[in-house]
This record gives sequence, C-alpha cells and structure tokens, in this order.
Amino acid sequence: MSVCVVGHSNPDTDSVTSAIAFANFLKATGTDAKACMQISAENLNPESKVVLEKFGLAAPEEITDAAGKDVALVDFSDIAQAPANIGDANIVAVVDHHKIGDVVTSSPIFFYAKPVGCTGTVLLEMYKSNNVDLPKDIAGGMLCAILSDTVNFKSPTCTDADKAAVAELLQITGVTDQDALFMEMLKAKSSVAGVPAKDLIFRDYKDFDMNGKKVGIGQIELASLDQVADIRDALFNAVGEVKAEGRHSVLFMLTDVVKEGTDLMVVSDEPAIIEGAFSGKIEGQSMWVDGMMSRKKQVVPSLQDAFGA
Repeated sequence: MSVCVVGHSNPDTDSVTSAIAFANFLKATGTDAKACMQISAENLNPESKVVLEKFGLAAPEEITDAAGKDVALVDFSDIAQAPANIGDANIVAVVDHHKIGDVVTSSPIFFYAKPVGCTGTVLLEMYKSNNVDLPKDIAGGMLCAILSDTVNFKSPTCTDADKAAVAELLQITGVTDQDALFMEMLKAKSSVAGVPAKDLIFRDYKDFDMNGKKVGIGQIELASLDQVADIRDALFNAVGEVKAEGRHSVLFMLTDVVKEGTDLMVVSDEPAIIEGAFSGKIEGQSMWVDGMMSRKKQVVPSLQDAFGA
C-alpha cells in the first residue's frame, strides 16, 4: 500500500511542499509514497499555487478520509488538523516543527521533529544526512516554504538552521534574489480582492483544543493593513460565523509584515481570557499586538497558558 503523505487541514505552503518533499524522500529510500492534501487543487491558497507553478510541481492529490490508509503526517501532529477518520488509519511517520500534538499510534513510528521555523528545514536535514538527492524543483518548493513560514527571517520562529537551509536551497535552485521571491509570494498570499471574507479566514487556519475548549486561529499576512480596510466589517462578521460553528473563541491575525505586528480580531465567549493572554485590550473588533508575527510561537503558547491547557 502506498503511504499517503499529508499536511494539516487548510494547508499552507509548508504543508503542501513538505508532503511533496517527504513523499519523494520515502520513494528514494525504498517506500512507495504519494503526496496528498486535504483540499482539491483548485482550492489551494494563492501563495502555494504561485510556488507550485513557479517550480513546475504538481499539486498533491486530495484526501478526505484516512480510514484504512497508511499515512505519514507532515507539518502537524494534532487530530483536529488531520483528515477524517485518522483514528482508523495506520500512521507510519511524522515530520514536523511544531509542538507534539495528540495523535496516538499503536506501535513505534518514524518521528522526526525539530524546533525550527519550517518543516522544509527539517526535511533538508533528512535529505542531507541520508545522502538522498534533492531535485531542483522540490528544493524550490522547500525554499519558498521556509521563506513563507519565517516571513523572510522576520518571524521569531526563524532559527540559524532556517537561514542556513535557505542559503543551501538558493544554491540548488539557482534563485539569486531571495527578497524578490518572498515579495512575489507575499503579493499572492495577501491578495484579498474578490475573495469572500470567510474564505480569507480559512486561507491559513487551525483549530486547537485549549483545555477542552475549541479555539480557532486564522492568519493573513499583509504588506499593509490598508489592504483590508474596506472589508474589516465583513471579516469580523465572518469570524463570528466561524465561532458560531461550535467554537469557544476564534482569533484572526491580520499581520502587518512591514510594521511587524498583528491587528488581532477576536470573537470569544470569554474575551477577558484573550486579553489576559496578550496583555491587551480589545477595542471594538480587535487589538493591536506589537511584534506578533507567529501563531505557532507567540499565539498558541500564550493561549495555552491562559486557558490552563
């Protein structure tokens, strides 16, 4: 049976390209595998579409139900972010850069995780340490994933290992202008024209279990908050709709890459918990949190502490 390599729901560029890169790694080391994702190719986020097209990579195939399949997880290990019926799948591997989640296996598996800014950085180390050839097109996808996840090294999640990985991948791909590549990706990622507000919430979105309470966190990275000035009310209403679907709280991060901070939209049963987590005050729809760039490193841990998770 072919191993289905899949990233988290609402996949970002790291989840998409890591599925491609790890599937290739498995095949190169003797295990049949295929890259998968939890959405159709037409529903892929704009940044990932640009990346795949730029480097000539095929989109992973869609998977909606993991039951009965051999599955490898990349860029996550939380049940809430997994395909349906993950409990009935045979999980054979995890490659990640986040906190360890709540996925449970019945036998030992391959588990490779490191506290770096991107799964692409972890995968590059795996390719090198196992002397596996890294194709130029896949290297391009991994390069873009690292730049995206680390916000071109501006995110607090960025490590020296990520910077070193980018330097190596620039050499492999022949890309000469890192900043221009990042801006090309940011332009696609921050495009909001004509996109329904709820789709923007789910463009980069994850649910978390915070001490028994379901908390959703979405994020969009912008060159300027002016890009969403005309649709703020629609976005806030959409956050409320997502919250009403059985969640305790929903946060939507409007991250200004230039100012290096986030306008944090909040709809919550207990807004005081959110305010306490970030030592701020919600004024109307949101609160500005200076320096907030990373959901993984700055938002989730603070919420876990606040909820007692």
